[in-house]
Amino acid sequence: MTEYTLFIAAANAATLVTGGAVAALSYRAFRRTGSAALRAVALGFGCIVAGAVLGGGAHLLGGDVVLGIAIRSSFTAVGFAVLLYSLYAETSGARTVTVRGSR
Repeated sequence: MTEYTLFIAAANAATLVTGGAVAALSYRAFRRTGSAALRAVALGFGCIVAGAVLGGGAHLLGGDVVLGIAIRSSFTAVGFAVLLYSLYAETSGARTVTVRGSR
């Protein structure tokens, strides 16, 4: 282990918590509205979070920095590709939800 082990573990924990929250909220919004774009946002953030956790785990548990970077970079690239797709996804099948009392 290196002197950066604690920092890497803390950064991965923060990524897991914050990215996981965004992915979970996006998924809940998708379930409520049926929007394919929101489903893609949830999947994209899920990929980014999974890459951070798996890459950090490969580095911290396996000691292989290069493998950890390769895993994290690959998952991040896929996650951002899915997020880019979400910007162009059809929203015509989405349901509109109206909250009572809103104008």
